[in-house]
Amino acid sequence: MNPSRLRNFCVVSHIDHGKTTLTDRFLELTGTVKNPKRYLDSNPIEQERGITIKLAPVRLHYSLNTIPYILNLIDTPGHVDFAYEVSRSLAACEGAILLVDATAGIQAQTLANAYKAIEQNLTLVPVINKIDLPNAEIEPTKQALIDSFGFKREELLTISAKTGANLIQLIKAVIDRIPPPGGSAVQPLQTLVFNSFYHPHWGVIASVRVVNGSVAAGDRLQFLGSKAEFMAENLGYFSPQMVPAKNLNWGEVGYIATGLKDISLCRVGDTLTLAGSQTTGLPGYLEPKPMMFMDLFPVNNIDFLRLKAALEKLALNDSSLHFVPVTSAVLGSGFKIGFQGLLHADVVQERLELEFDLELISTSPSVEYRVDLRSGKTINLTGAADLPDPTLINQIREPVIELTIFTPQAYLGGVMQLTQARRGSLLSQQYFGSQVQLVYCLPLRELVSDFFSQLKSLSSGFASLDWRFLDYRPVDLVKLEVKLNRRTIDPLAQLVVRSRIDEVAKRLAAKLKAVIPRQQFELPIQVAMGGKILARETIKSWRKDVTVKLHAADPGRKNKLLSKQKKGKKRMKQIGRVNLPQEAFLALMS
Repeated sequence: MNPSRLRNFCVVSHIDHGKTTLTDRFLELTGTVKNPKRYLDSNPIEQERGITIKLAPVRLHYSLNTIPYILNLIDTPGHVDFAYEVSRSLAACEGAILLVDATAGIQAQTLANAYKAIEQNLTLVPVINKIDLPNAEIEPTKQALIDSFGFKREELLTISAKTGANLIQLIKAVIDRIPPPGGSAVQPLQTLVFNSFYHPHWGVIASVRVVNGSVAAGDRLQFLGSKAEFMAENLGYFSPQMVPAKNLNWGEVGYIATGLKDISLCRVGDTLTLAGSQTTGLPGYLEPKPMMFMDLFPVNNIDFLRLKAALEKLALNDSSLHFVPVTSAVLGSGFKIGFQGLLHADVVQERLELEFDLELISTSPSVEYRVDLRSGKTINLTGAADLPDPTLINQIREPVIELTIFTPQAYLGGVMQLTQARRGSLLSQQYFGSQVQLVYCLPLRELVSDFFSQLKSLSSGFASLDWRFLDYRPVDLVKLEVKLNRRTIDPLAQLVVRSRIDEVAKRLAAKLKAVIPRQQFELPIQVAMGGKILARETIKSWRKDVTVKLHAADPGRKNKLLSKQKKGKKRMKQIGRVNLPQEAFLALMS
């Protein structure tokens, strides 16, 4: 195929703006598949939740004015937790369709993903979707796009991905506006790895964009980053299944089967070239860094190795998943896992439970703090249990983010009140029609609690958010410990801002009382800082009626049995094992 007839593009948008429906319609119009409903969302959780989690490339064939074109489309996620998937897609494209819902207008991730595309010099094709709906606000949405990005009115396209209205015009716009790929056939081979996954027969599969040169089946290749070498015995393109080909030429998007068994050797952003070549590497992109951490423990300790094997399998297709083993005196052996956000954590835990039949307990989410010691050394800290002695600490620094919120004006007051209560500092405020954009500086720890659910609740689901990491800034933190039956439960410990210790301690004790079932003995719940008890609740014991068979005229016998029962409960209090349900840990997330 002549590279001038290639178009590499992706679709970026806010979540639920119709991106996957549009890609399904492209598959249908080009005759790629017969029944394309959510075809590229192959994971059952993607289909159940109606979201895209993993990027998915596909080659489409379309003829315009009798001239055949190849359109390489990459479907991308919309949720902020999977923004690293969007960055991979952009690296392999020359253009992007910027999709906006006519009923919702510009949202937080509309701006975030558009700016990412602009930073990489991609050509944007602005498209307004869902024009078939009765509450579509087409003209206000057009004006917002013009004001936000400087588009000309004639550049804006209006479509309905659901009904197929104006989709032919959109395909023509992609061909006419998005430039063909750059590169050269005579330059040494340079191939960008933008995704990787594991195949049971072919080992690690690298999803690639050939930038310069060409690669053929049987070529000996090497990764410039990891230095790993292999024979390319199988390569081809996605349509959307893997279709073998003899070679991939410059400008094309496809796959290369490496035969490698270790996916860590195939790093996303690395450059593939011919073995022994002195070619320089392509500019990659930053590997996703975990932004929040949770500990996962199997309910049955005998399932620890099964959990380890399951995480290793998930990591083969999710390079953002990081995990290390941890041990708890109460919960046994488990793993500390790094995630991109709460949705990412929720999806991973659901996959572990559904696909691998595991029963899991998760601890409260945490972020990574930087602890500067008086010795001059700096350590990273993700859990309260690992906090050094306060006398050794010079200062603690927490991750801070730039938070962008879009909300209808009717909910502006509540959104501002929520954000300021979470230690947010307003940086800017801008109006887009009936929508307001708020930009805050906010500690990441405040976001990974229940911030998103509270935002959705007080805005009736209309507010949206996006964020990016800024830096680490000093914070005054203290450690709150939870004692059950006067025994410290390490997984329930929390790092809390000093100004909130009394409020958090009382709320924590009350929540634990509400979710921990009654035991056979009285159970005190204490929340302490150092040696000081800040809050206490008591769960009364179950009481067995030991006098049920006694005659009413025998008070002496009755008192003797009650006294004996009291001594027995005292002994149970000393040796009893507390039954902690999963809800006790989930209570700490809100």
